[in-house]
Amino acid sequence: MKYSLCLATLGLQASQVIAFPARMFDLNINEGEKRELARISLAVEASTKRDLQYVSNQGAHQIVPPGKNDLRGPCPGLNAMTNHNCIPHNGVATISQFIQGTYNVFGMGLDLDAFLAVYGAIFDGDLTPWSIGGPPPAGLLGKVGLLSPPQGISGSHNKYESDASPTRPDLYQYPTPFRAKRFQQSIEQNSFFFNGPFTGVVVQPAAYTFIYRFMSNKSAEYPDGYLNGNVLKSFFAYKRAIGDEYTIPFFNNDLTAAALQYPQFLSVGGNLGEVNSFAGVDLVNLRGGNNAMCFAYQFAQQTAPDILNGLFSSITKPLDQLNSALAPVFSQLGCPQLAKVDNSQFQKYPGAKGAY
Repeated sequence: MKYSLCLATLGLQASQVIAFPARMFDLNINEGEKRELARISLAVEASTKRDLQYVSNQGAHQIVPPGKNDLRGPCPGLNAMTNHNCIPHNGVATISQFIQGTYNVFGMGLDLDAFLAVYGAIFDGDLTPWSIGGPPPAGLLGKVGLLSPPQGISGSHNKYESDASPTRPDLYQYPTPFRAKRFQQSIEQNSFFFNGPFTGVVVQPAAYTFIYRFMSNKSAEYPDGYLNGNVLKSFFAYKRAIGDEYTIPFFNNDLTAAALQYPQFLSVGGNLGEVNSFAGVDLVNLRGGNNAMCFAYQFAQQTAPDILNGLFSSITKPLDQLNSALAPVFSQLGCPQLAKVDNSQFQKYPGAKGAY
């Protein structure tokens, strides 16, 4: 099989873990959400007590199974959060609710919180609320010029959700998990396998690293976390320590470490309609960042107008919101300008249909 090599080279330029200030929300969103994010930011800056590391699954957060009208989707972490009422039990939450919930439960850094929440709101929702499963009820949506109902994470393949997942089958086939094996299984068994520039390089590895970074139990003996089968089945206990939140630079280091061992993870491309036909994209015409995450985030930014044209009657507001969420990411990673993206290179991949 042919892997694309240029992006793998980009990914091997490791970055340092950079401290990121909590007061970082400068997003183009509605005023109510801005006020709520300011409150979250101030609360996080003041958080120093160890008891804030404890994550309760009792009382208000005792597990309640979903009802027939509650939405659940492909992300086990978000499903668990809704079942424990850490975000709304119906499975539809706002940007600020996702940020507050993932910080409280997992110790996710506010930079990573904010980007993922805003990205979901733009591509899977109505710019503020979005669903962790399928389409939400119309009564939960605003009036922002949507051309059709938002589809939630379950309907976001190649936008927010990708092939080679650790917990579920590909869109076009049904194999078993774990990452290097899953990647190879997808090539060997899924004729429509596609490893996209953003969903494959950033979203797919997040699904793997988030399992042990967020679902392991933290303690004085195991400050980075301890994870076995029993812990994974009941992962609410102690989250990451205050001041050791899992930020974008931290995630970038995890991505780089995985790529050093398995360079194929950064191979943008896919099968050509048959199994074992993986072909990589010619990244000479695509790359522009100094590491894999720069490339992936910048690619998402440059291809957004084409995707958003199919979702909104006017793309000005969603595009401004996306750019405001990406600005601090580019600042942290020191990303140079990406050259113009040639989307025509993806037309030969049947698994990329509708994404570019």
